[in-house]
Amino acid sequence: MQGFGRARGGARTVGSRRAASAAIAIATLLAVGACTGPPAPNPSPSPESSTPAPASEPPSTPPPVLQPSGAPQVIAEGLDAPWSILRLPSGGVLVSERDTANIVEVLGDGSVRVAGTVPGVAPGGEGGLLGLAFLPGDGDRPDLVYAYHTAASDNRIVRMPLTGAVGSLALGDPEPILTGIPAAGNHNGGRIAFGPDGFLYATAGDAGDRDAAQDPGALAGKILRMTPDGQAAPGNPFGNLTWSFGHRNPQGIAWDAAGQLWAAEFGQNAWDELNRITPGGNYGWPVVEGQAGDARFTDPVAQWGTEEASPSGLAIVGDTLFLAALRGERLWTIAPATSGAPLATAPWFVGELGRLRDVTAGPDGDLWFISNNTDGRGSPREGDDRLYRVPLVPTDG
Repeated sequence: MQGFGRARGGARTVGSRRAASAAIAIATLLAVGACTGPPAPNPSPSPESSTPAPASEPPSTPPPVLQPSGAPQVIAEGLDAPWSILRLPSGGVLVSERDTANIVEVLGDGSVRVAGTVPGVAPGGEGGLLGLAFLPGDGDRPDLVYAYHTAASDNRIVRMPLTGAVGSLALGDPEPILTGIPAAGNHNGGRIAFGPDGFLYATAGDAGDRDAAQDPGALAGKILRMTPDGQAAPGNPFGNLTWSFGHRNPQGIAWDAAGQLWAAEFGQNAWDELNRITPGGNYGWPVVEGQAGDARFTDPVAQWGTEEASPSGLAIVGDTLFLAALRGERLWTIAPATSGAPLATAPWFVGELGRLRDVTAGPDGDLWFISNNTDGRGSPREGDDRLYRVPLVPTDG
């Protein structure tokens, strides 16, 4: 890969606050108005009949259903509007900060240092430095960290070479791989992850353009699937970047043990959603919200009132989905993922930690997640924001 520049890194004092970013976010929240009634879906091409779907056969023995055990423990604190947790195969841990544009490394003693600052990030409202993903080197290119971020005129995905050892990680100059994803003060999506098929998936919100969510040719209101270089992945249902459409503001994606993709999505005024994603699937926004029973669309498999969720990060450990909720100020568990039994949902840590933004599998059977009380919509406590861990244990059933 060409164009990788000098690595950047530096120390940062834990607990620094940047009040201007909170003011921007509050102003954007107040500016979000009520939406008009939903239009009819736009005419759209049918998915290509030859499109293969990823294998989703249930494992012969389903993984265990897990749940948190005990009180969460603090790994690190003083994070500034953290958005995405990236655990590396080396044992390193990186966290993106939405409004500072910093990617910070969490050290073993709980302190943090700046591994790199992504240039060109334009934070405002819900936009800024958002999701992170990792692609290991292959001998011809270095390890790469991918980042989804808001720029001056769009959302984009960039990649940066990762250098250094754990404790001194650094990021080189970014190379854009996909630009032109619509951006706005809200509904930017922003989660990215490499799937079991080796392709990069990204969630893109409708950026306030509701009709675009129903247009498979638009980038807004979609889950996108691409090669590591940002090209439409082979087998995509419409021959472009779109994997699924009809989304409002999806911010969580994860795959279960059978290879099935799941996504969490912010609703409008009634229902937040958890969806099983199929290639070419239409998830209804803005025509329907929640479980509508309309044959034109795929209903969510679980839904919550918006005061209980506002779902962002999503992780699957064992046969359990773990969903970080912002407005709901809780961690949701949903299980089982693969056995075919009815899904059961349960809330954890309700109101104890504030807003929760992201969640991921930790080492040694732990679950890691981050609070998001410094994003301008929460009520920061001394030491916020924090990275937590909690042990997981099998359920009694």
